[in-house]
Amino acid sequence: MLRSVVARDDAKAGAHVVADGIEPAARLGIYRNTFASVLTNALRLSYPAVHRLVAAECFEGTARLFMEEQPPQCANLDEYGAGFAEFLARFPPVAALGYLPGVARLEWAVSRALHAEDAEPLNVARLAALTEDEQARVRLAPHPGVGLVRADYPADAIWRAVLDEDDAALASIDLASGPVWLLVHRAETGVEVSRFTEGAWWFSAALFAGRPLHEAVAEARCTDSHAVLAEHLAAGRFAGFSLAETS
Repeated sequence: MLRSVVARDDAKAGAHVVADGIEPAARLGIYRNTFASVLTNALRLSYPAVHRLVAAECFEGTARLFMEEQPPQCANLDEYGAGFAEFLARFPPVAALGYLPGVARLEWAVSRALHAEDAEPLNVARLAALTEDEQARVRLAPHPGVGLVRADYPADAIWRAVLDEDDAALASIDLASGPVWLLVHRAETGVEVSRFTEGAWWFSAALFAGRPLHEAVAEARCTDSHAVLAEHLAAGRFAGFSLAETS
């Protein structure tokens, strides 16, 4: 049945289907079409800007090839499509749209933030109560609604212009303006996308990966690491912490 639905191979499944007025291949086709329709819609909901950038027909064809290569591994469709951006990056028909994978990565991060479980932000007073040695060994845990995205093109500007249906804004975007370093965060007002400097982004990546605080600060590629950390704490982008073992 799985091979029939995903790989369009009815050879084995068809032998077990009764032809009661409808041929086995036609019966299996009903499941296959439903499967494709449901997954295409799930991808469209997670990637609305990509859907508009390539048009419906192209998106549906791309989605069908993607689902054949990467069928869902769980029943929660909010979790489906994690590999879509990388699929687009090596999909020849959209190779001319170099910005598309970056927009897709951003959209997946936004979707993950939107559907992330709720968690109380870290109470900064808990950090203040630690000793100086303990503060140096802190490993911060990111809030579930936070993510980082790097894109070679201004993916955030493209994403906003497409979803706002702002043709003038879209036309004014300079695709050669260089890479962007983005932070995605679900705040009380909704999901926010912010640009960071490259150094601040890498420092944030080290913090979100759970690097000990003293190591992250010492290896930071920016001069304002303390200000970046303070911004993250004030915005509630961490949900907890642990202490690294002493060597």
